[in-house]
Amino acid sequence: MARTIAIVEDETAIRENYADLFRRQGYRVLAFADRPTASRAMDRELPDLAILDISLGDEYDAGFALCRELRGRSAALPIIFLTARDSDFDSVAGLRMGADDYVTKDVSLHQLSARVGALFRRVDAMRDAADASTRIDDGPLSLDPEQMQVTWSGHPIELTVTELWILHALVQHPGHVKNREQLMQAADIYVDAATITSHIKRIRRKFEQCDPAFTAIEAVYGAGYRWNRQG
Repeated sequence: MARTIAIVEDETAIRENYADLFRRQGYRVLAFADRPTASRAMDRELPDLAILDISLGDEYDAGFALCRELRGRSAALPIIFLTARDSDFDSVAGLRMGADDYVTKDVSLHQLSARVGALFRRVDAMRDAADASTRIDDGPLSLDPEQMQVTWSGHPIELTVTELWILHALVQHPGHVKNREQLMQAADIYVDAATITSHIKRIRRKFEQCDPAFTAIEAVYGAGYRWNRQG
């Protein structure tokens, strides 16, 4: 069955251009012009991936609101912001809200397609890892690739696909420092160093909400990050 991509974009020509791109690649596409319509439709049927503009019609931050709604329904749904807003503030805000990627509209169709493909590869890779019996249990941490679930002392930690894959790259080799480039390669994303830092901070924050004493992810100055074995 073809995977479903939801595109939420208020400019008709741009929306149809993106929709045509993904239909030609064999995806099923749901296209929406505004947040309320998209929200109602995705409440009935969650897509396999969502591409969101931020400003929709008269709603300046509609995409942010929709991202929060979708994250409330699924921690693992891949979400990409595709927007004309290119400020660092908006980019960081989008990642903090749980987006897996943040892309400006000057990106080529080839690059956009590659980013969508990379997200789907991450989903598939996590599930394929389960076939190799790679569930990881490390003290209070449990990471289950098949279910794409993480728990800490039995409490669920809701991570996005990108966050889960970055965590998986660290936990696989406890004590080993992974630099930002290695984490990008492991997660199959190509972004700037600040974006990797934002993902790490968000992962930490989620664990700290469960356990204020959480210190398992260590920043190594000038080198990168490592997971310190637990228990």
